[in-house]
Amino acid sequence: MEQRILGKTGRSVSVVGLGTWQLGADWGNVDLAEATAILAASVEAGVNFFDTADVYGDGRSEQVIGSFLADNPGVDVTVATKMGRRLEQRPEHYNLANFRQWVDRSRRNLRIDCLDLVQLHCPPSEVYSRAEVYDALDTLVSEGAIKNYGVSVERTDEALEAMKHQGTASVQIILNAFRLKPLDEVLPSAKEAGVGIIARVPLASGLLSGKYSTHTRFAENDHRNYNRSGESFDVGETFSGVDFEEGLKAVQDFEQLIPDAVTPSQAAIAWIAAQDGVGTVIPGARNVEQAKSNAAAADVVPHIDDRFNEGVSALYDRYFREAIHPRW
Repeated sequence: MEQRILGKTGRSVSVVGLGTWQLGADWGNVDLAEATAILAASVEAGVNFFDTADVYGDGRSEQVIGSFLADNPGVDVTVATKMGRRLEQRPEHYNLANFRQWVDRSRRNLRIDCLDLVQLHCPPSEVYSRAEVYDALDTLVSEGAIKNYGVSVERTDEALEAMKHQGTASVQIILNAFRLKPLDEVLPSAKEAGVGIIARVPLASGLLSGKYSTHTRFAENDHRNYNRSGESFDVGETFSGVDFEEGLKAVQDFEQLIPDAVTPSQAAIAWIAAQDGVGTVIPGARNVEQAKSNAAAADVVPHIDDRFNEGVSALYDRYFREAIHPRW
């Protein structure tokens, strides 16, 4: 699989990575055997970048990854985790003492002495501009607890603020065919600053897979059920913030752009990976077949042409720009 240098981390990562929120919680249940098989299938397919967080299943996602890596010592995988959501989301909680506690917990879960990449997990906007926050993160690097740090953001202005700080190695942001605003400023600014872009929610929580209909029902513990209106966290994390029924209509237009023998999911992932400045795309997978299919999207990237790009832009303008562009 194609490899790219992920910003200031200097690490070579697969253009398609693996998001592991679903291995912890909030997407229905994925048992341990299946979770381990997903990791193994991804690695076999060329994936060498896993993204997780300390709150996914209260650490379960990290623990599954930690066990997998311990059982497969020859596997070279960059693991990015996230921290900052174990307490109420208040700016004063983002301090060195809490960072040390959260990082130590992730080190234990992942069975790693020095974490590859730690990202602030969508904190309050004010946090991104606080110099003392970056000073604390720099301290963790100097102490050998983490190798690099970055941020995960909800909004483009948060990404642009974080990139002003020299130590920011990467920015994780929602980017997909239903969320184009990062193309305007974030990707060009990141490229200029040498900051790596990690694109998350590439399938708009599965909408862009083309597998859903108005009859689709999600499990009670699936955020696509309980967070439709942002009841539990930013609604932009669920279906990228678009209306479910409107998204279903847009998918029909999206499918008209897809090359032969390519699935909607693969086309959606490949389109993101083809955008200038993207380091890696991190779709999730709830079974081995999904993991393999997502990884195969890397082979589709060379087939994303101007016609495809123009079609995605037209789709976005028709269905989503008015509602989505001003918000995130």
